[in-house]
Amino acid sequence: MINRRSFLKAGGLSVVSLGSMAGGPAFLTRAAFAAPEPAGGRRKVLVSIFQRGAMDGLMAVPPLEEERLLRKYRPRLSMPGARSGGDERAIDLGNGFGLHPGFGSLRPLWSDGRLAIVHQVGSPDPTRSHFDAQDYMESGTPGRKGTATGWLNRVSGLLGHEASPFRSVAMTPALPRAFYGDHPAVALERLEDFQVRLPGALGASSVVGQGFEALYAEASQDLLRDTGGDTFDAVKLLAELDLDTYQPVLGAQYPRSPLGESLRQVAQLVKADVGLELAFTETGGWDTHVQQGTTNGTFSRRVEDLSRSISAFWTDLGQHRSNVVVTTMTEFGRTVRENGAAGTDHGHGSCLFVLGDEVAGGRVHGSFESLDEDALYQGRDLPVTTDFRSVFAQLAHTHLGVGDTDSIFPGWQGRPTKSLFRRT
Repeated sequence: MINRRSFLKAGGLSVVSLGSMAGGPAFLTRAAFAAPEPAGGRRKVLVSIFQRGAMDGLMAVPPLEEERLLRKYRPRLSMPGARSGGDERAIDLGNGFGLHPGFGSLRPLWSDGRLAIVHQVGSPDPTRSHFDAQDYMESGTPGRKGTATGWLNRVSGLLGHEASPFRSVAMTPALPRAFYGDHPAVALERLEDFQVRLPGALGASSVVGQGFEALYAEASQDLLRDTGGDTFDAVKLLAELDLDTYQPVLGAQYPRSPLGESLRQVAQLVKADVGLELAFTETGGWDTHVQQGTTNGTFSRRVEDLSRSISAFWTDLGQHRSNVVVTTMTEFGRTVRENGAAGTDHGHGSCLFVLGDEVAGGRVHGSFESLDEDALYQGRDLPVTTDFRSVFAQLAHTHLGVGDTDSIFPGWQGRPTKSLFRRT
């Protein structure tokens, strides 16, 4: 019998089963069909980037009109606005907000009206635990532990047409919580790697001396054998993409970082038309308790990598940009006041970025409240004025065409963020 925890073919692609973490056959039955193109042409693609560790939204997008209070709360970490001059000033967005200079690669996309910011966004749950907050954001059920499925997997089930085996792809070592559920997904660190991982698995065990096809040939159930063969045909399709010779378009300068490499490979899949609709990747290092820095230091390095990676990805997409939306997310924000180690601690509200041709860009969405002490959450944090589910629901509805957004976030009584796109 096939070991359902691992299927390995030396040098091959990993296919992950999500059948409520119950094993292979349910996944293979659903995943092994080639998906026809939806009416109107190429598939729409949503690319989600999780900034793990909790990004400081006040440093990423500082309210320039609150500069006096920021200097009071953050004597070592505040950046002057454009009025103050100097190389360390925040980029003035012309609407009362600034942008950390490390995001300079994204400034043209803001000016072109393709990049939007949602400020004071986050989870209504008050936890300051990274583990819990990330779990709540990926499951889409704040405050509810044990939700079996992730919000992106539920979106996958509502797309309304047959799924390619490559509908949902995570460029991550293990399957992210957002993709747990009944619908097919693939987890890869590199397209060239052929490792198999299941949700919750600590690693990928191998079956020495047996290829992927040989494992299926030994299956005792005809259905498993047949659908496995079809799935392997999809694996071979990906192998035909000539991955080693791929060259990004001229001007797409990906940083030599895990995030840059992940987005480069997502661009390959988008342009290869293998049926990708939901892509997920992540970037760590945002937990800035110590020596956070301003234009130099940990935060600035993370910002520059994120900015350059997204900019290169958008350039690389070329004519495919009209079908792609990119969103960032982070589990919570940082404290308004700096701490004794010149860093910031776990907070509440943060901000996120949304990029796309149809996005109502060049705007800061959401409701930003004053930094006056009596307006802070628990006297220390940015409050959450926009529930992250409002943003994600609008992405699913307007960009991906999902009508039933209530099913994406069970028990939620809120509404999508209508202003995020130029059309709703």
